[in-house]
Amino acid sequence: MSASVSLYLASQSPRRRELLDQIGVSYKVVSIDVEECAAPSELPLAYVCRLAADKAAAGVVQTAGNIPVLGSDTVVVCDDLLLEKPQSREHAVAMLQQLSGRGHQVITAVCVANTERSETLYSLTEVEFRGISVAEAESYWESGEPADKAGGYAIQGLGAVFVKKMSGSYTGVVGLPLYETQLLLNRFNVPMWQRN
Repeated sequence: MSASVSLYLASQSPRRRELLDQIGVSYKVVSIDVEECAAPSELPLAYVCRLAADKAAAGVVQTAGNIPVLGSDTVVVCDDLLLEKPQSREHAVAMLQQLSGRGHQVITAVCVANTERSETLYSLTEVEFRGISVAEAESYWESGEPADKAGGYAIQGLGAVFVKKMSGSYTGVVGLPLYETQLLLNRFNVPMWQRN
């Protein structure tokens, strides 16, 4: 391990890596295996916060040191239903049709933990889509972008054209709310604005 590493990232998400790079955090990715399945009565906010904390805790166990670990998770909520990653073309098109011409919420939780403590914060962003035709949803699926995205779209990519308006954290919708993240990093004395 490099002496310059000040954080472990318990995520394979390239978007989360890009956002940490953007604010100049020196980190190393750690692979974890956490089951992503909501309990029957678990509300979306409780679920996403639990997953972020579980991912950070799994990272702490794996790294077995006291360098902080960051875990994060994002869910899309419409009609009180969780819209996670689409399982197929049909599933993705159905999700985009559900989101078409109306609002939904994107909740991203971020947790930073070490062997002594764990803290979690979250962002909740309201997003409204314009109308999306079935043909457009199918064409978007063919781009390959929706396959691994909560809600079946990427606001930082081609899916940006669906967004009519938004209120809240743009980086939270991308996958790591930087305002909440920097609050937690400060509490764990993780430096930012570092340049390699």
